[in-house]
Amino acid sequence: MTDNSDRQLAHIVCFDLIDDSAEARQALCEAATKYLSGHDGTVYFSVGIVGDEFTRPVNDHDYSVSLHVVFENKAAHDVYQTHERHLAYIEENKANWKRVRVFDSYLA
Repeated sequence: MTDNSDRQLAHIVCFDLIDDSAEARQALCEAATKYLSGHDGTVYFSVGIVGDEFTRPVNDHDYSVSLHVVFENKAAHDVYQTHERHLAYIEENKANWKRVRVFDSYLA
């Protein structure tokens, strides 16, 4: 098994919303910025709304908002997962989540 302990980890989360209005999408982005940015061990943070104008056959539009966080390593990711700000974000926003998909991958 490969030792990935020192590799950067990309944490990408796609949210499909119950209330999929422009206002609800923007509110989720604002909440993500408030609660999920600036964590120790974060190399990169961004959150945004699906780009509906991308219409190639390979484009997936089965979500409303995506979160992108790159961590220094898995240890930083693991601390983030249990951090009180992350847990508050989930608690305050989960009522509007129809589906959440998480994509975690080690970066080359």
